Amino acid sequence: MAKPASPFSFRDFRFYWLARFSTTIAQNAMVVVIGWQVYDIARGPLRMGAKQAAFQLGMVGVAQFLPLAALTLITGWTADRIDRRWIGRAMLLVEGLCAVWLAYLAARGTTSLAAIYVVAVMLGICRAFANPAISALAPNLVPPEVLPTAIAASSIAWQTGAIAGPALGGYLYAASHWAPYSCSALLFLVGAGSLMFIRPIPRTSLDRKANPWRQMIEGLHYVRKNRIVLGAISLDLFAVLLGGATAMLPIYARDILQVGSSGLGHLRAAPAVGSAAMAFYFSIKPLRHNVGIKMLVAVALFGACTVVFGLSTWMPLSLVCLAVLGACDMLSVYVRQSLIQIWTPNEMRGRVGAVSTLFISGSNELGEAESGLLAALIGAVPAVVLGGFGAIGVTIIWSRLFPELMRARTFDPPQTLENIPGEEIAA
Repeated sequence: MAKPASPFSFRDFRFYWLARFSTTIAQNAMVVVIGWQVYDIARGPLRMGAKQAAFQLGMVGVAQFLPLAALTLITGWTADRIDRRWIGRAMLLVEGLCAVWLAYLAARGTTSLAAIYVVAVMLGICRAFANPAISALAPNLVPPEVLPTAIAASSIAWQTGAIAGPALGGYLYAASHWAPYSCSALLFLVGAGSLMFIRPIPRTSLDRKANPWRQMIEGLHYVRKNRIVLGAISLDLFAVLLGGATAMLPIYARDILQVGSSGLGHLRAAPAVGSAAMAFYFSIKPLRHNVGIKMLVAVALFGACTVVFGLSTWMPLSLVCLAVLGACDMLSVYVRQSLIQIWTPNEMRGRVGAVSTLFISGSNELGEAESGLLAALIGAVPAVVLGGFGAIGVTIIWSRLFPELMRARTFDPPQTLENIPGEEIAA
């Protein structure tokens, strides 16, 4: 009897999808409001110049990235040793408590940069544990042949949440400064509750007598030896690290495009609109051929759109650039996640997922820091434009450094680890 082709035919995947959707809305609503508050506090009560305020925006990214970098080996090992469902549930509840605290401070009018940085660190810790655990759940909820479609469907949840979250955060913040944080806290609770309904998942347990440190570094060893996985996640790291313009959106909203906090919500949502459209397309018609080349082309186009956005002073053009940029990023994410999930053994997915999370967060949070620091030195517009050209350059270099990506025609993994392109994978 043939298995259902849709991932939504599987009960546990439906709860997983709901958890992804609700928590993504919550996280993105908080991100857009935190960014606006940091820039508003720096430019308002603290009377900082535009470049100093841009530096403060960059520091929010650093505050989220440092705990992730410090905990990567531990979080991946934890996701392969402890029930991944409980890790996700616990971390989402802690994120909800962070939202409650910011709502309390906003209601009292006592929000400070120090308080926001403390929350940013806590969010970084939570995501360091939650991301590898939750991402490693998906391959266990559907059959392997349904996984690429499930990844696209999961991306729809993420991208749709990324569309609704910034808009929701911007509009609620315009009405009341505490409202978006309160709404986020409720959505985190929904996400944790959805994970409660996922049934126990059989998985390979780590040898409890083995050296924990050796088990932790096995994820790094696997990624280093598997050049397909290494090339895919490092391409994303350096391209988004250089080409990410999202940290500068509060500056564009307030000083360049002059569209206010509600306009910032639209700018934050525009990439997600493009991403969601691309993810929806892949959920109907999964990508099957020439996956590596298409990923490289998408990353190059991502850089080109970043350049045009950086030079734009017209809101409609800026929104179009961000939407196309988001669609290109979605294609890259779809290929990267499919390669990682399909090519990685289940017992390694937590540790490999933690390494992937480090790379992804490095591209996002450190990209924000890089953009903020560069904008503090040369201005926001030159920083964004230079970063876009950098992303194009990275694509050209990676096509030479990792010819395995150019030769990746499909998502199908080799029959054995020893047949993975590049160096042999140690058993």
